[in-house]
Amino acid sequence: MAKVEVLFFDVLGTVVDWRGSIAAQVGAFFKRHDALHIDADAFADAWVGRYGASVEPIRRGQRPFAGLDQLNMENLQACLNAFGLPPSALPGADLQDLNRAWHRLDPWPDSVQGLSKLKERFIVAPLSDGNTRLLVDMAKHAGLPWDTILGADISKAYKPMPQVYFHACELLGVAPHQAMLVAAHDYDLDAARQCGLKTAYIARTHAHDPSKDPAGKPLGGWDYTAGDLVELAGILEQRPPRGHR
Repeated sequence: MAKVEVLFFDVLGTVVDWRGSIAAQVGAFFKRHDALHIDADAFADAWVGRYGASVEPIRRGQRPFAGLDQLNMENLQACLNAFGLPPSALPGADLQDLNRAWHRLDPWPDSVQGLSKLKERFIVAPLSDGNTRLLVDMAKHAGLPWDTILGADISKAYKPMPQVYFHACELLGVAPHQAMLVAAHDYDLDAARQCGLKTAYIARTHAHDPSKDPAGKPLGGWDYTAGDLVELAGILEQRPPRGHR
């Protein structure tokens, strides 16, 4: 049996608290621009909620690849208009700074400790739809101890496209069965499983992606399940993952 050497991680919702971080930065932005009548939590959900529709043409080959920073800015401007705050009335530098809120997401309380513990036995790397610079900035902000960083701009594809998972394995010199995806999202884990990767589900509260249907039935059947990354590290010490040949 080949051993699992690499742990890939979904980042948004799994490793960092995107909702709390974005809502806090949106709230500060609204305060500076006298727009406190807009609910920051609702705006954060609406902003992310546009993601799925904006990236689908890229997945279908109907639009050339565009990085997450560009897609986020397009969706931010659409959301501001929808909430009655025209982006044309706001300083461009302020809009750019708000869009870079995605570079400044805070980790869940267990993330740094859990990743550090897992890093003792595995290569740990993000497998995210974020572009490389976004993930680098986020890692420096949050103190995430990645061994390497693989942004979506490297594979020029977005999850759950199979090439995302296969290309990441190729870059780190492992077969899919020698890698495992750690994520808080069923759709991501299912795609990884179909590509031959092992899977670990992290049960995060408030990690739901607003661009996905919340009514979908949980898939389950993952190789591992844990409440956080520290717990996962303990489980993998007791039950080391092995990939099939």
